[in-house]
Amino acid sequence: MRIERTTLADVLVLTPEPFRDERGLFTRTFDAGEFEDYLQAPGAAAAFVQDSQSRSARGVVRGMHGRSGPGEAKLVRCAHGAVHDVLVDIRPQSPTFARAQAFRLDDERFRQLYVPPGFLHGFQALTALADVCYRIDRPHDPSQDLAVAHDDPQLGIRWPEPVTVVSPRDRAAGSWAELRAVLHLTPRS
Repeated sequence: MRIERTTLADVLVLTPEPFRDERGLFTRTFDAGEFEDYLQAPGAAAAFVQDSQSRSARGVVRGMHGRSGPGEAKLVRCAHGAVHDVLVDIRPQSPTFARAQAFRLDDERFRQLYVPPGFLHGFQALTALADVCYRIDRPHDPSQDLAVAHDDPQLGIRWPEPVTVVSPRDRAAGSWAELRAVLHLTPRS
């Protein structure tokens, strides 16, 4: 498995190296030992406590979601189809605070993202159906949900497809400015 840093502080891209033959392919989607060795953090993989999966049709946008409090680390991959995955750093002390980066996750390259606590996350389905799998390091607590509108002009996220469906919760999401106020963040100069 190849592990690489991204332009966002502490975000990693993990790319398995599949074995392909006339039957198809086999790949290891996660290796706790390699992950922990790379992070130099024994036990980090054991912190994952929940796996979840979503299925979306082409054009659906889910996000931009995050967690307050201690946040939530996650490992995100697209098990079927392809998605345009977007992260926004909301950690005030981070050198990449308020920056966004997009990634293509699909069922051909098997890339996945390690997202540390303190990020907004969202994606758009690029194929007829896209299944996204999330491995997270703490149980979901709805009282700590954060959300910013997927089309917030201050974030300026460009979705590659026309947006077809957004959940009522995501339609009601606040703005980046409102989230900064809630988190008591001041704009960077």
